[in-house]
Amino acid sequence: MTDPGRAFRRRRAQGLAIVVAAYVLSFFQRFAPAGIAQDLIAAFNTTASSLGVLAATYFYVYTLMQVPTGILVDTLGPRLILLLGGGIGGAGSLLFGLAPTLDLALLGRTLIGLGVSVTFIAMLKIIAVSFDERRFASLVGVSMLIGNLGSVLAGAPLSWLAQITGWRGIFVGLALLSVLLGIGCWWLLREHSDAAESLSVTDGKPRFDRTVVISGLLTVLKNRDTWPVVCVNFGICGSFFAFAGLWATPFLTTAHGMTRAVAANHVSLYFAGFALGCVFVGTLSDRLGRRKPVLVASTHLYALIWLVWLSGAALPLAASYLLFALMGVVTASFTLTWACAKEVNPPLLSGMSTSVTNMGGFLAAAILQPLVGWVMDQTWQGGVTAGGARLYTPADFHAGLLLLAAMAGLGALASWRIRETGCRNIWRPVG
Repeated sequence: MTDPGRAFRRRRAQGLAIVVAAYVLSFFQRFAPAGIAQDLIAAFNTTASSLGVLAATYFYVYTLMQVPTGILVDTLGPRLILLLGGGIGGAGSLLFGLAPTLDLALLGRTLIGLGVSVTFIAMLKIIAVSFDERRFASLVGVSMLIGNLGSVLAGAPLSWLAQITGWRGIFVGLALLSVLLGIGCWWLLREHSDAAESLSVTDGKPRFDRTVVISGLLTVLKNRDTWPVVCVNFGICGSFFAFAGLWATPFLTTAHGMTRAVAANHVSLYFAGFALGCVFVGTLSDRLGRRKPVLVASTHLYALIWLVWLSGAALPLAASYLLFALMGVVTASFTLTWACAKEVNPPLLSGMSTSVTNMGGFLAAAILQPLVGWVMDQTWQGGVTAGGARLYTPADFHAGLLLLAAMAGLGALASWRIRETGCRNIWRPVG
């Protein structure tokens, strides 16, 4: 005779597993431009500013979709939107891989961002309503560890494979994978606890209620404890996405004279450190029963590391590898912001509170990726490659990286304003 409890736990694990698999693809798509930056410049004969816009297009739509996604998972549940997201993301990947012009590539990246934008918030919602809240940060950390396989693959492995097979065929293959994962989410997910926790339920089925949704969103936005968390995410996550997601490889090859393969290895190590850091930071916080001390210490160390890159010091290869790994570990501190946001807002609004927080990091990335390129173009002195593309100097990169260092400092300072939750929900209605 089958144990109903065991069957439920197995279904719950399978549902989370397929969403985490979709999250791996989301991470890969997010950072893929860094691994093929030179290929994109050659394919579309673009400047640093245009390359920044191409990479950041993903972040523009991802940012805009964060709050709508939070509303949708709180009202309709994750199952349908994950199916739609897989289809839209697949269409975008196909278009990006086949794009003959920069404009069509931009449209493809836009559709990719739109499709994968629903994955992370849906994953947080499933963890929030289906598992013990005392394990939230730990489970998010493990999920992000697995998800970060996508970012690791988007570094050196993607760069290597693109040189062998060409980058276009890779994204055509990813289009099919995206659709299959969307179908898998629809098949394996069951609207059990997440539907029951929706803001509006009629006859056991979640229903969108505009009045309740607006009221819930205003509750999150009016909560003064929400905004320090958003600022930390804006500074730490935003500078991470802008640097590791696009500018790290060109910076290392230009300013530190590394080969493309060695630079890509640094980025992969950064992502690997970040992946391990997600588990370490989340587990440490849950075991300590504290959020704020871990955030303050990690964000300040992250900001200090930026001073090394701004100094322009030539580091031994082993030291630069070690610094990138450490940078990845401490960058992971921003993952605690989702737990902090969830714990200072009503439990039923976990989707909205985490999506508002998540929007901070993606908004920063959307601004910083092209802004760094724009600053580099302003300092560029007129050198060109044989193919007509611009050559940037270490001084150009230094000017751009100043912006990222400033954002890291902002995130570190904001960590002091976060309210300690003791790893539990402390929200209480006013009055």
